[in-house]
This record gives sequence, structure tokens and C-alpha cells, in this order.
Amino acid sequence: MPYHDGVMFSYRHAYHAGNHADVLKHATLIAVLQHLTAKPVPLTVVDTHAGAGLYRLDSEAAHASGEMLEGILRLRQQLAAAGTPPCDLLAQYLQVLNHFQVAAGASAYPGSPFISKHLLRSDDKLKLFELHPTDARLLEQHVEQLRAQRQVAVLREDGFEHSKKFLPPPSRRGLVLMDPSYELKTDYARVVETLKDHLKRFATGTYMVWFPLIARAESQDLPRRLKSLAQQAGKDWLLASLRVKSGKATEGSSIPGQSTARVGLVASGVFLINPPYTLKPALKAALEQLVACLGQDAQSGFTLEGT
Repeated sequence: MPYHDGVMFSYRHAYHAGNHADVLKHATLIAVLQHLTAKPVPLTVVDTHAGAGLYRLDSEAAHASGEMLEGILRLRQQLAAAGTPPCDLLAQYLQVLNHFQVAAGASAYPGSPFISKHLLRSDDKLKLFELHPTDARLLEQHVEQLRAQRQVAVLREDGFEHSKKFLPPPSRRGLVLMDPSYELKTDYARVVETLKDHLKRFATGTYMVWFPLIARAESQDLPRRLKSLAQQAGKDWLLASLRVKSGKATEGSSIPGQSTARVGLVASGVFLINPPYTLKPALKAALEQLVACLGQDAQSGFTLEGT
């Protein structure tokens, strides 16, 4: 596993693109951006762990994990089988995905950088941080194809440490997205410390954190720490999580195309500080439908709480 300045580079989001965690994260991101871009004042979006920006669901990496079978592919299959229209937020999410499939091919799946760029206006700014050598190179290539270098900046820097230089943005309107790999358990503490620093610099900004819900003490404790941070700062907050299965290996598989059970990630969450007031009702409808479509057993479900 290669290292750079103490950072381990084994995680590649290409293996996880389109999974159920991406569905939750990207639907939430779309709802937030649509609200923030409704006002005419320019917006700055800072993505601290951008990845490659654009992925292919027919790639070797995607097929090696098969995670999209439990995410976007299952969502589409279940909606089609039930003949049920998606709720407003999921319809917007699918519309964004359809745009990229038309523009970049049927197997294209956009990461958060490309979703953000798609929804931003010409006077908005996008700052993308990525340290992984391969993903940073791919991100630069993908952004170059957009011909949007004046609007989009790709920085091969530590997003935790260097994102602060863009805060507060000139317009005093901004969104910071943090979704590290959490391969290093220190990432959990760095999320909290970075948020604490950023709130001092830019108290009115909107902050969105994605995290996996796994059997690790740091993961289980992160929502509590984030709530405590928001409450101490006197800020509104919102916590949403989605669980699609129990996490216990079983014989066979409920996912078409998989001959054996694959446990993998069973749940994830998003936490927002200064969330749009429109987000909670939109997420409630989306989460109810996601459990119905993506849930695989009686342990599936969602949580939604906040001020």
C-alpha cells in the first residue's frame, strides 16, 4: 500500500461507486445544492475527498465488488418492478444520473464532484481536494474534459488541512462536503476537528459529512460527537442513516448476479450542520422509499433526526 506524507493510499472509490451509501450521499447532496443555488448569490462548494469524479459501473473494479447491485441498480430494478414513481428527491437524483448516462455512456456514474458541477451555476466555484495519486490524475483529466478550469480547481492536497483556506468564501455562502474513506481510524477525529475549525472561520456555512456505520468504536461514536459539536456551536443539525441489511452472512444471495452472499457495508449516514429547512421532509420521503427498494431483510431501516 503506497503512502504519502503519512497517508495510506489503498482506498479507491471505483470499487464502491453506485452502492447504497452513494445513493444516500448523492441524493442528499442534490437536495442541498438545489436549495443553495436557488438564491442568486454565488456559492462555493468545497469537496475535501473528491475521488476520481466520474466512474463506470461496467469497470473491472465495480464488478469486483458488485456493490452497485445493492445500490443504484437495485433501486432502478425495484422501482420498475413495483411500477411506483420515485419520490421527488429520488426522481431528481435519477434525473441527474440520466444526464451523465446520456453524456458519458450508459454505465457512467457521477461522483460528488460531477454532481456538484452539474448543479452549480456559471458564477459558482468548486474546490476539489484529492490525494490519491491515481484518482487525482483521473480527476484532473475528467475536469479538463469539462473545460471548466476557471470554475473548478483540483488540488492534490490534504482536504482536511487545506480546505480552510477557502473559508469563508467571498460571497459568504458555501457548502463543505467531507466524505473520507475512514480507512484510517484517525479520520473520524479529523472530521470533528476540521468541522470545529471551519465553524470558527465560517459559522454560517452548510457542512455535510458522510460516514460508514460499521462495528468500530470510532464509527459508532461519530454521530454523537457531531451532534455535540453542533449543539455547542448553537447550530441546527440533521442526521440521516440508511441500513439495508443485518450484516450477517447468509447462504445464497438476494442480489441478482451474485451466487454467494456478500456482506460488505450494511449502513451509512450523513450529518449536516446548518442544513436547508427543506431537507428533512425531502429525506424522509426518500429514506422510506429507499428502505422499501434497497432493504434486504427485517433489519433494514432508517433514522432521521435533527433540529
